[in-house]
Order: sequence, then C-alpha cells, then structure tokens
Amino acid sequence: MGLFNRLKESLAKTRRGLVEKIDNLVHHHKSIGEELYEELEELLVQADVGVTTAFELVEAVRREVRERHVEDAGELKAILKEQISAMLGDGQRSISLSNEAPTVVVVLGVNGVGKTTTIGKMAYLFKSEGKKVILGAADTFRAAAIEQLEFWANRVGVELIKHQEGADPAAVAFDSLQAAKARRADILIIDTAGRLHTKSNLMEELKKISRVLDREMPGAPHEVLLVLDATTGQNAINQAKQFSEAARVTGIALTKLDGSARGGVVIGVSQSLNIPVKMIGIGEGPEDLRTFNAKEFVDALFAG
Repeated sequence: MGLFNRLKESLAKTRRGLVEKIDNLVHHHKSIGEELYEELEELLVQADVGVTTAFELVEAVRREVRERHVEDAGELKAILKEQISAMLGDGQRSISLSNEAPTVVVVLGVNGVGKTTTIGKMAYLFKSEGKKVILGAADTFRAAAIEQLEFWANRVGVELIKHQEGADPAAVAFDSLQAAKARRADILIIDTAGRLHTKSNLMEELKKISRVLDREMPGAPHEVLLVLDATTGQNAINQAKQFSEAARVTGIALTKLDGSARGGVVIGVSQSLNIPVKMIGIGEGPEDLRTFNAKEFVDALFAG
C-alpha cells in the first residue's frame, strides 16, 4: 500500500465521523443558512477540532461564502477543506536538524500516550534515512521505562545510554550527549519523565536537563517534542497546554491516529497552541511514524 493510501486508511474513522456527516448535512440543506452553519460547527466540535477552532473555521467559511456569493450548500465542503488547509499551513513540518551534529531531541509526554514507542519509531525513521541515532533513557523514575526503551533500541538497532532506575535524569542527559558526540551520532533522542500531576517538579527537571544540554552544546536541545494520544481528543489539547507552560515545546507528535475518530484534534492542537504537529503515528509498525504533511493530511481526510 502506498504512503498516501496508508494515511487515508488510518483516517477512515475520522472521515466517517466528520466528512461523511458533512456530506449528509449539505445533502439535507439545499441552501446555506444559519441552521447549516450551526450544525457544521457542532460536527467540528464532535470531531474534536475544539470549540474555539470550530468557531473560527465556521466564521472563515461564512466569510468565503459571502465574498464568493455562494448559495449552493454542495459547495460548502470544498470551502471547508480550503479553510482547514489554510489553518494548518503548507507542506511538511519536519524535525529541525542542527547544523552541528548531534541534533538533540528531548521527548515529553504523559505515561500511556505512546512516548517510548514514538521514540523507537523516530529512531527507526532517522536510521532508515542513513543517520546514526543514539537514545538516552532519562525517564528514570517510572518502572520499566528504561527496559521499554531498551527493547526499542534493540529492535531498531540503535545504541542506548542508560543509568539505573531512580538516577538523576540530567546526569543521563549529560552522559547521552557525551556519548553522541564521541561516537559521531547524527541524532540524540532523550526520553524524559511523563508526570503531569507534579508539574512544578517536572518543570524543574526539564529545566535542569535543558541547562545541562545547553552548557555542553550551546543551543541544545534543538527540538522539544511533545507526544499526544489522538484517541484522547480534547484531553490531548489540555495536556499540550500544561506541558507548554512547563517547557519550551517546539513540536507535537500525535500518536494512534489510526485508532481514533478524533483526527480533528490535529487541527485543534495546531490552531489553539500555535505549536506545529511534526510527526504522526498511523499504525503499530516501526515504519508507521511519519513526518506530518499538512496538505497530504487534508487530502487524505477529504478523500472520496
């Protein structure tokens, strides 16, 4: 199956939950009126686009309809697709690579969102591009976090730097960066603790990791990637808000799109937080994490 068809398949539940319902909506409304706009907004909210983003989208559609003097409800879907595309922006939003190796990526996310799996799949993706990858196991407090990361390191064939459980995460980050430099790695991906209920402790821990990395390599970390679970819908956006208060999040990796009817969260999280979605997970395999391409995503979502 081609990459686009794979993405299209992974968005099937979201398409049924949003696009097919929009088809039904415009079919029952021959002309465009207030009732149609209200129902469209409701459908967008149900697809976990978010209340504010849904309102902004409908207002943008309303404006286009007025300016183009559109009267046929059948044209509404194409206008909505245009506005979602405009909201998400053009092209790919890939991980920012440093001019000086290694590029340091710190990964955040609450337990259960697929953070460790995403790191393993990222390592696979970079390795398949011919890059040398090292992983750093700085989530030292959660039982089995180090073992899970070690499993993925072995599975995709990359090196892991680890300490014992309960070790200082910043010390792991330090050793990981030294190893990445010494072994001429292209990419260093550092796992961090996924606790939100102790936000002040998490914040201090992340600040300390960032300080240590920046001291040893000015400008590091080059990317702070937040992993969110698409199946949690609006809860994912709330997590993103909390994490962005605690850390300088530069990008989002959205997992489990294939298991969710809530793919609209891609639009909501991009718009409400102004943090780009950079990676999406569309399946279980190592190859099922990919760089987010906004045009491709919208085309797959609205594909017939």
